[in-house]
Amino acid sequence: MKFTVSKELFEVLGEACFGVVAVQGLDNNLDLPVIRQDLAEQIAAREAEFENKKVKEDAQIVPYREAFQALGINPNKYMCSIEALLSRIAKKKGMPNINAGVDLGNAVSLKYCLPMGAHDLDTMQGDIEIRRAAGQDTFVPFGETVAETPDAGEMVYVSGHTVRTRRWTWRQSEHGKITAATSSIFYPIDGFKNVNEAKVLAARDELAAKAKSLFNCKVITGFVDKHSPEFELTF
Repeated sequence: MKFTVSKELFEVLGEACFGVVAVQGLDNNLDLPVIRQDLAEQIAAREAEFENKKVKEDAQIVPYREAFQALGINPNKYMCSIEALLSRIAKKKGMPNINAGVDLGNAVSLKYCLPMGAHDLDTMQGDIEIRRAAGQDTFVPFGETVAETPDAGEMVYVSGHTVRTRRWTWRQSEHGKITAATSSIFYPIDGFKNVNEAKVLAARDELAAKAKSLFNCKVITGFVDKHSPEFELTF
């Protein structure tokens, strides 16, 4: 299985880059208080950082809003996942604990203020790609059962014809969500080489190290950009 980013994305976002962490063999039923504590600490830190600030105007968020606009996505209507998450936390709404694999990813995402997905690898129907949506592609919104059709040409994360994330990093699908039964996870970390590449790499390495230590599972890491647009997800 491969993770591939299309030439079409790099034609618009030439500085886009992606940290990759994939884990296999984790027990997502584990009760790990250290992860819950880490997530709570990161929520509190971001509440303090963004108190009395507009998240959308923060220098860490502006590049994602500009990228959405370049891709033809209205960032006021469809916020990048990290902007949406930070906006919720800035309003002191917190976020729930879901399960160890998701909470770990969320804690690292919040620490570095980076959008990060989490997809069940065992539900993939082939390679996972970032590309323009095609006519046969479908998307089931998180928590729902009825499929919808992405906009023509919309940039999506997709496996086969099952869209995993609409509008690049806006909203993930019900397909591939991480549950207690999940044992293999693909975490993509989205950034820009000219803005936050160092943070992307640091987040990748921290997530990988913690996953290996806490779950005693197999972990692989990678990096994708326009010069190396493909990464083999082989353990």
